[in-house]
Amino acid sequence: MCGIFGAINYSVKVPDERIFEGLWHRGPDQQGQINVNNVKLYHTRLAIQDLSISGQQPMEYNGLVIVFNGEIYNHMDLRIKYGLKANSNSDTLTILMMFELMGMKMLNEFDGMFAFAIYDTHNRRVYLARDRAGKKPLYIYARGGSYVFSSELNALYQVVRPEVDHASLSDYLYLGHHYRKSTPYLFVEELENGHFLKIDTLTGVADKTAWFRMEDHYMAEKELGYEDSIECLDELLLTSVKRRIESSDLDVGSFLSGGIDSGLVTAMGAQCSPKLKTFTVKMEGAFDESALAQKVADKYNTSHTVVEIDFSNLKDDVEKILVNHGEPNSDNSAIPSYYVAKEAKKHITVVLNGDGADELFGGYRRYVPFKNIDFFNTGHFTKISSKILTGILPVAHKKQSNYTYIYRLLKFASYSDIVKMYCSASSDLFVGYEDQFLVKPLMKGITEDLNRLNSYPISSLKKLLLMDFESMLFGRLLPKMDIATMAHSLEGRSPFLSKEVLEFAPGLADDFKIKGIRTKAILRDLSKRYLPAELITQPKRGFEIPLSKWVDGELKEIMDVYLLASDALYPSIIKRKFIEELITNKVRISVEKRAKILFCVFGLEVWYKNL
Repeated sequence: MCGIFGAINYSVKVPDERIFEGLWHRGPDQQGQINVNNVKLYHTRLAIQDLSISGQQPMEYNGLVIVFNGEIYNHMDLRIKYGLKANSNSDTLTILMMFELMGMKMLNEFDGMFAFAIYDTHNRRVYLARDRAGKKPLYIYARGGSYVFSSELNALYQVVRPEVDHASLSDYLYLGHHYRKSTPYLFVEELENGHFLKIDTLTGVADKTAWFRMEDHYMAEKELGYEDSIECLDELLLTSVKRRIESSDLDVGSFLSGGIDSGLVTAMGAQCSPKLKTFTVKMEGAFDESALAQKVADKYNTSHTVVEIDFSNLKDDVEKILVNHGEPNSDNSAIPSYYVAKEAKKHITVVLNGDGADELFGGYRRYVPFKNIDFFNTGHFTKISSKILTGILPVAHKKQSNYTYIYRLLKFASYSDIVKMYCSASSDLFVGYEDQFLVKPLMKGITEDLNRLNSYPISSLKKLLLMDFESMLFGRLLPKMDIATMAHSLEGRSPFLSKEVLEFAPGLADDFKIKGIRTKAILRDLSKRYLPAELITQPKRGFEIPLSKWVDGELKEIMDVYLLASDALYPSIIKRKFIEELITNKVRISVEKRAKILFCVFGLEVWYKNL
């Protein structure tokens, strides 16, 4: 894995060493830089494939120059398919040879995770691209025909010093993360997943193309029966795991929880890699999945490590963890993700995970009612009655209870259709408290996305799965894992996000994903071939963080310093009195939601104070 940075028609004033320093954790093995015409390209390398000098970047080939962050897992297969020959086994070189052969149509052939910049010196054009899911980040500053791009917002900020975008920060507070291409800065956008940007370096004109559209696959239903679909999924996932292990010249490990996603990846990985190294998190105050994970480790004889996190250094580490993101971050599960990645790096450099399985196969409980009810188009009576009920019922506090589930469902049904879009990714922090905003959330792009999504001839469940893939997975979950792993120069690989699985899963019938109240049905049935029975019936948990305890305990002192500061940023966006009343427990609200709002605002302040 690597870090990339570049500038087009822009005079970089900071020393090269400053840029390399900002990207070093993404690529501590080698650093390189090149100036060609009005284009500057920088690269820091974490050597995993082709460890020799032939894999160094920036790489030049027949008038093409590339800086590449990621892995193309099927690149040697593509060399055979298209008769491409070279002395080096570098996947970076394969990209250049494929580009010379077919241009950006090559993207459709790649199974991988990537963000790259190719400079075609013959035509004086730069191409910036991202993979189908958006595993690898790429941020772009564009103004007046000049462009600066980077794997890291922190590195980009050091060079261009963009102004803070208060409207975007209002959206962040309302949603809990930045939606799609938005960032906390003016003139800076994130290149979206499945897109590439073509920049004419002479005129400064740029054209963006969506080369992969997830909705196309949701509208193309598979005709396979259930048993045949299980067989097909088994083959596709096994191929995906195998590629992600074999395309590394270093040992590959696996994150292993007590769930079926990481369990399947581990089981298949153990078939490809004897004595696979596996890692499980054990945290005080959370559900202990280590015993369930141990059953899988024992079954496949993996080299297993239980990472015990006691959060004894949480107060000292929390600012560093949040600052790594380069933008405000409200996802508190970034904290254990950081610690488990830190421990895993002591043993391996490449690790497999189960990211994407829930969003593709229906892994969350909130998907169940969408199987039968179109919540995106509920009637006026339903909204009013649901609003009345949630107004008189006791507030739900217990996170995993059935009452909380029903309460949240009623709450969801009471929202307007546009608010449902905001909340589809389980991000309803400030819903109901819109009157507390001084800068009203605009939710750039979401209204258009809702109208587009509702126009598709697909089920309510498919709409929600599609939205979660485009919003929650892209905007929260993948960045969280990327930042946590790359902070320790650890590469995370996600077999469920392979080319073939992404093209296969959306077209499956809703019944294959949700059966009655059973989530992720097809994965659970596939798991019967690989996993102990106890794991298959386990509910989705994720990292169960004792956030409400932290907010009033371990983190209270440091959060108060930020939230009660006279020069805090948030009072220019939301009312200070509301946050102060949350701190002193004077608002009728669930303990979990209170804690999440305070942590969300805390994330904003930590980011801003550390610019």
